[in-house]
Amino acid sequence: MQPKAPSGHADLTRSRKWDEDTILGPGDKIGEGDTFLVEDILPSDLANVAFDNLIKEVQWNTMYHRGGEVPRLVAVEGAVAPDGSEPIYRHPADESPPLLPFSPTVARIRDRVEEVLKEPVNHVLIQHYRDGMDYISEHSDKTIDVVHGSHIVNVSIGAERVMTLRTKKDARDAHAHEAANGRYARAVQRVPLPHNSMLIMGLATNQKWLHSIRADKRIPTLKSAPETAFDGARVSLTFRHIGTFLTPDGNHIYGQGAKAKTREEAREVIRGGEEAEKLIEAFGKENHSTEFDWEGTYGEGSDVLHFEVKDRSEHGTAKSA
Repeated sequence: MQPKAPSGHADLTRSRKWDEDTILGPGDKIGEGDTFLVEDILPSDLANVAFDNLIKEVQWNTMYHRGGEVPRLVAVEGAVAPDGSEPIYRHPADESPPLLPFSPTVARIRDRVEEVLKEPVNHVLIQHYRDGMDYISEHSDKTIDVVHGSHIVNVSIGAERVMTLRTKKDARDAHAHEAANGRYARAVQRVPLPHNSMLIMGLATNQKWLHSIRADKRIPTLKSAPETAFDGARVSLTFRHIGTFLTPDGNHIYGQGAKAKTREEAREVIRGGEEAEKLIEAFGKENHSTEFDWEGTYGEGSDVLHFEVKDRSEHGTAKSA
């Protein structure tokens, strides 16, 4: 059994050279004001065992992006329909892990998320940050399959890590400020994510800001108790309401992000090739543009399932939160 995480979170003003104004937490409006942090999301009986249970129950995988291992372990779980259809969330990866039904502890966490959020969530990407060296580069979540008007929810279990939000390069809004050289400095916000917390991210923030979990290379003696709890390991559960689905055989796709919008019209999935390149390019646009045109980019749908990038140098880095 891992030790219970200490209360509170790291004193970032003590341990890191960060501007206090950029450090946000519960009660603060984050990003575009549609994003909030909620602490103590799970009841104590669940929060105290969640980390150990998740490590044991989840079937962890190594995921590859552009031929290299991503620096964390991953798993995908979701709500499988009675006929065997399952939600599919697409993001740049050579091939995503297979979706499995919600495992017991994940199911309990999902129930609590839906209770607080007042929205359904049918898909979760689970990531195991094994220590401070595991990270995820800055990105915007890909929304081709995310139901319009929904929220992206990230539940943190284990050691505290910091999510960094940064406005995109083309930002010219109230968050950006003109530097001495006449260029616009990108706004940065940092949000500590303590054990048993839930970050609710709105799609407006996802559109205008990039977010990341940066590697923390400090030695343990420079870290706070919440940061070193659970031997420095963290489990991240990103819940989404997905509107795109695969048929039970995994060979046909339909719904919001596909060309066929209904189960009856489901079309065969595409693996790699020119269509995959087009979708990767679309993901790159979403990663870089604050004025991303969802309908113009994703509206007609894509039937691509797995990606095989031909020229790794052509596209910007893009990952899933």
